[in-house]
Amino acid sequence: MPADLAVIGLGHLGLPLAQAATAAGLTTIGYDPDPRAAALPGAGGPLSTTEVRRLLAAGFRTTTDPGALGRVRTAVLCAPTPLNEDRTLDLSALADAARTLATRLRPHTTVILESAGYPGTTENVLRPLLEAGSGLTAGRDFHLACSPARHDPGNRTHRYRNTPKVIGGLTPACTEAAAAFYSRLTDKVVRARGPREAETAHLLETNYRHINIALMNEMAVYCHEIGVDLWDVIRCAETKPFGFQSFRPGPGVGGHAAPIDPNHRPPRSRSAGAPLRMVELAQEINDRMPAYVIQRCTTLLNEHGKSARGARILLLGVTYKPDLADLAGTPAREVAARLRDLGAHLTYHDPYVPQWEVHGRPVPRAESLYEAASAADLTVLLQPHRTYDLQGLAVKAQLLLDTRGATPTGAAHRL
Repeated sequence: MPADLAVIGLGHLGLPLAQAATAAGLTTIGYDPDPRAAALPGAGGPLSTTEVRRLLAAGFRTTTDPGALGRVRTAVLCAPTPLNEDRTLDLSALADAARTLATRLRPHTTVILESAGYPGTTENVLRPLLEAGSGLTAGRDFHLACSPARHDPGNRTHRYRNTPKVIGGLTPACTEAAAAFYSRLTDKVVRARGPREAETAHLLETNYRHINIALMNEMAVYCHEIGVDLWDVIRCAETKPFGFQSFRPGPGVGGHAAPIDPNHRPPRSRSAGAPLRMVELAQEINDRMPAYVIQRCTTLLNEHGKSARGARILLLGVTYKPDLADLAGTPAREVAARLRDLGAHLTYHDPYVPQWEVHGRPVPRAESLYEAASAADLTVLLQPHRTYDLQGLAVKAQLLLDTRGATPTGAAHRL
């Protein structure tokens, strides 16, 4: 039987889309070549175990058989595009997904790219692969469009339904075909002039976040050095009703959406635009924050007559975002690695992470939170999960460094 939708890639992009489509009544299948992803384990992924069960009960089915892709009306590519060590996007999984789809692609199918890519990915990477493998022509025989993902894990206000979707098609007809699909899932669709504009909108959104967090991270270091309470500064500044949007500093920037400079690409596909120097600088600043956290840790320990070597240090909250189990890009890993290199004895606590490894070595988990905080020479709050009683922790901890400004004023040392 034909399906309304095939979601290709069952990770942090694909599963929220599958959830929204199934809730909207679309017959949806999920394809992933990785049997572990297709098994939908739930724990640690973008959906909870309960959400996965509800999704399956609603009729969603997964498969590792690419033959299922030949019987769908719409196919959305949600393959991962992580950063390589040289900070270029790795498009290999996306290219593999496109080749797999191409050999099963049928006329009149709508193909949409949600995976992150450089401006031009839809036209210069995806289109040639689909046309070569299918013998069909994009814009004539099948619809091709880009609609970058805007999922914000854990956001209880902006869900799939009330978050506008930007759509850029290869042709006006492609745009309308994609708009007709997303109109069933979201209250508002925004039509871009084309796929490059849609891709660049995602680039702007991602880089905007990282640049503004970098500004706040620099302000955190500056304010500490001159003895100013940055958190009170933010509280005052965010009362301005125009020209200011509030961001918060922290021990680094995690998550799946990494900052992208289109000019940092392999030479054969290098962009002709000017380098995004502010993006480079923002990444440099944000990458420095774990080291700054270590500096603050050692200074606090020294001020209390202790050394980092041999110190018992408890890390609280090791995920990249509060109230989630997602460890993607979390700065907690580098903080832990640096502290361990200094000879500290580490433990961690996180209600969402039952086991944690850093560079292949396990970090012991504290079972009793208050006892661990009381026994530790230093407790470092990296992620303020809602389940934490921060006032109580501040009382129990011998020494508490709050990297998120979440504790009551005067209850801890703040970043």
